[in-house]
Amino acid sequence: MKRTAERFSEKKYDLVVVGGGMAGLCAAIEAARAGVNVCLIHARPVLGGNASSEIRVHISGADQSLRQPDFAESGLVYELMLENKARNPQFSYSVWDMILFEAAKKEKNLTLMLNTVMYDCETDGDRITSVLCVQETTEMRYRISGKLFVDATGNGTLGYYAGAEYRQGSESAAETGEIDAPEKGNNERMGNTIMFRARNMGHPVPFTPPSFAKKYTEHDLRYRMHSATMKIDFSASKDPKENERTGGISARGIDYGYFWIELMGEGDDIITEYEEIRDDLVAALYGIWDHIKNGGDHGAENYALEWVGMLPGTRESRRLIGDYVLDETDILANRRFDDAVAYGGWCVDLHCPHGLLDTDVLPSGDCRYFDGVYSIPYRCYYSKNIDNLFLAGRDISATKMAFCSTRILGCCAVGGQAVGDAAALCLRYGVDPRGLAPHIGELQQMLLKNDAYLPDIKNTDPLDLIRGAEVTASSWKPGCEPGKVADGTSRKLGGESHRWESDGIRAGGETLRAGFGRTVCLSEVRVTFMTDFSHPVRVTMAPNRQKQQLPGVHPEIVKDYDVIFEKDGKAVRTLEVRGNCRRHRVHDACGAECDAVVLRVLSTHGAPDAAVYELRAYEK
Repeated sequence: MKRTAERFSEKKYDLVVVGGGMAGLCAAIEAARAGVNVCLIHARPVLGGNASSEIRVHISGADQSLRQPDFAESGLVYELMLENKARNPQFSYSVWDMILFEAAKKEKNLTLMLNTVMYDCETDGDRITSVLCVQETTEMRYRISGKLFVDATGNGTLGYYAGAEYRQGSESAAETGEIDAPEKGNNERMGNTIMFRARNMGHPVPFTPPSFAKKYTEHDLRYRMHSATMKIDFSASKDPKENERTGGISARGIDYGYFWIELMGEGDDIITEYEEIRDDLVAALYGIWDHIKNGGDHGAENYALEWVGMLPGTRESRRLIGDYVLDETDILANRRFDDAVAYGGWCVDLHCPHGLLDTDVLPSGDCRYFDGVYSIPYRCYYSKNIDNLFLAGRDISATKMAFCSTRILGCCAVGGQAVGDAAALCLRYGVDPRGLAPHIGELQQMLLKNDAYLPDIKNTDPLDLIRGAEVTASSWKPGCEPGKVADGTSRKLGGESHRWESDGIRAGGETLRAGFGRTVCLSEVRVTFMTDFSHPVRVTMAPNRQKQQLPGVHPEIVKDYDVIFEKDGKAVRTLEVRGNCRRHRVHDACGAECDAVVLRVLSTHGAPDAAVYELRAYEK
């Protein structure tokens, strides 16, 4: 039957974000909260990308898996993980999907389009004018126009369609001067991976492999942990801390799928080979499980497969080029950029290029660890030659060696938040991404205001009334005086607390008071409560990572509190908050006329003291 009508619709937005992984999701939510009319286009039915239930990679970041917890990511990604922590004690990835879906849906300025594939884009010179999409579930086709676009596809697909400059593979050491770059440039890429989850059933469980499963021997897997008792020698690793901690050996159970079930394909383009690589990965995974179950004693007699991923997670493909290309030298030197808008701290984590096919080397033995964190300049987050294109996620402007660190999910998420705020400012000033350069200081302060962390950059916001207020408290501990909430840093760093902490919580609560010395009309009050980053909050399938976490909401987080607006010593308005589980809260002051703001803490989730990193107040 001949089709008689085209299912087609046109939509227009200020900002169009393509890709709903952690970077794209954070960019879209952040921009929407700033008042931008945003469309988030995502090809999959659930948000989160590699962190979603379809792939199940846990969110790692600059804390290097608790090696340096002071540097854990805060901001929007931490907000999402805290919400999940409070509502998902069972580490369910389906509940995590729900948390992300809810976060997007409740933003009034955000239109979410799931199951929607971008198949092309339209340009006018060096500008993108629209993206062309098909929503597979409805058979609808869309032309979605925008003023600004964000490529958060991972593969750099939107930039590729638009003609943006990009790179693949490794630059040579002669070109970049990087210590770990190869002598000659190459097109080797880190591979795709699928994960699995196994459960101890408490009784023997047989396993019959499928006919397509590959065969593996103990010799094939000798450098890959795949047993409840197996130990691997890591003495040649570039991680001296790990060698010192483990004596050069490490062991891992069989509950949680292996990152090293990894393949890059045989051709020049890992993207076009995605389906073939997936088939090979599935055959490899079931073959490895067959070996674990039936190829000798691996301590797996009682284990059964509970879940196997069928959507490979991609590590590496295209990297789009911006006005600056971050390199490994920047990373290892903990470089600080004047236009820093994000940061990273994960090791330079280079996997063996052929994955499972490289049987004679460690799958990830070339990790170059370092202390501290590096900043990432704003110039890495927009295209060099496509005027209205932002970059977010693993496709930002970096060399291969720098990418080995910036690709990690926590780093992608904080970069996405930076792009969301940058887009809002671009629209405010009527400029393209490159034209925002004179306003970088404002962007940095906007990010700090929204609970992001930028190394060595403090709150200097001239509109924050607390910075000039007289701050007092009902009690405090030495080193945690009330004035710390206005010192410009909202986390513990080294030996400095940067917080007010009460000496217990008396009946009636502990109070933190900021007096302005004049009557003001307030628009909002922001509070950043203490959270202990040494206790992780990420959703994860890994039993050892789950055991690192405290049950429920962190005890130090303030649970019940009041925000009181005072004038001449009397309350003119009170906001009551009960059951809080967040670190960062924004309260609408509704134009309250007052000369002081009082935070009264009534209880925490278990800690004996009230603790606050930062208090901010803004005039209407």
